[in-house]
Amino acid sequence: MPDPLPQTRAACAAWDAADPAAGFRDRFVIPDETLVYLDGNSLGRLPRATVHRLAHVVTEEWGRGLVVSWDGWIDDAARVGDLIGTSFLGAIPGETLLADSTTVNLYKLVSAACAERPGAVVVAPDEFPTDRYVAEAVAAAQGRRLAGSLAEFTGEVAVVVRSAVDYRSGALVDLAAETERAHERGALMLWDCSHAVGAVPLQLRAAGADLAVGCTYKHLCGGPGAPAWIWVRSELQADLDQPIHGWFGQREQFAMEAAWSPRSGVGSWLSGTPPVLALAAVEEGARLVAEVGIAHVAARSRRLGDLLIARFDAVLAQLGCTLASPREASLRGAHVAVRHAAAGPVALALRERGVVPDVRPPDVIRIGLSALTTRATDVWDGIEALADVLRGGAWQAHVRTTSRVT
Repeated sequence: MPDPLPQTRAACAAWDAADPAAGFRDRFVIPDETLVYLDGNSLGRLPRATVHRLAHVVTEEWGRGLVVSWDGWIDDAARVGDLIGTSFLGAIPGETLLADSTTVNLYKLVSAACAERPGAVVVAPDEFPTDRYVAEAVAAAQGRRLAGSLAEFTGEVAVVVRSAVDYRSGALVDLAAETERAHERGALMLWDCSHAVGAVPLQLRAAGADLAVGCTYKHLCGGPGAPAWIWVRSELQADLDQPIHGWFGQREQFAMEAAWSPRSGVGSWLSGTPPVLALAAVEEGARLVAEVGIAHVAARSRRLGDLLIARFDAVLAQLGCTLASPREASLRGAHVAVRHAAAGPVALALRERGVVPDVRPPDVIRIGLSALTTRATDVWDGIEALADVLRGGAWQAHVRTTSRVT
């Protein structure tokens, strides 16, 4: 049986101090210890190592080494991709690249899957907008059916697109079971792991998955706008042709007059010149999370989630809030969603009090539980502040506020 959850703020502080990874919080830039930051599932905090690494890349590699530094940079996309793949995805070397954005990588994968197989594109109508938009665009361009679910569509299916962790509720999907369902229909299974990578253990190969993408600015702390990763199961790499041919995916990159001849393996999924500074930032964030280990990261974030739900039951359930996340820890990612009709104004009122969650319209307040930087005391203080805002009606001053809450 797990240890009892803390029942007081002092007990939360003691629980924080006793955690084996407690010292890792000190390895992040945290200029204001009083800020209760509960939005690491949107943008992770800045690792101290990233500050030093970027300074070195700028002043030494770029400033001093100039173009000669490309001798080292040329392989960064594959090297950092392998770090992510082997540390967090259950991948083998040579299956993962750091390249482009999640949206661009989704387009590459959906297009390639449709070029290889007949049938519809399946994506749920409540899936993350980017996933829906890309699926809709590819289906329209290729004259294919777009279906909302496998259960409701009986025809041929080329590819199923789904998130491993729901961006609103934080619900964790059974990857193996859903992949098997897709394969039974002859489809390739494409997972968007943006809210899962670096937060929960992923075993894409073991689950039978075919394709995957994910961002790096959330739980991998790669920084705002950091490049995404793309994963292509090694057994499929020779069969799929990615649609954005570019010189970094060319077999003879500097044979400028040569016709397109893609690299072998996952390298063919590169397109344009990679963003060197951004790759360096992602590498430092991923290294830090990998050093702790995904098993400990997941266990701690789930424990924080259990604490949050216990405080929800004790405090928020009586204040017009409902829980929008699974109660069972094994079915959650690294955030807990609370529903309230005035979610946007409530979040703005919380920010005024130094508590930063985020909002997904129309009524979800997401509370991020980044294991290396979120403390049990943050959870305690955040829920107390939320209850105070609701009791006192402070949110009502923001009802007409037009500022976007991210």
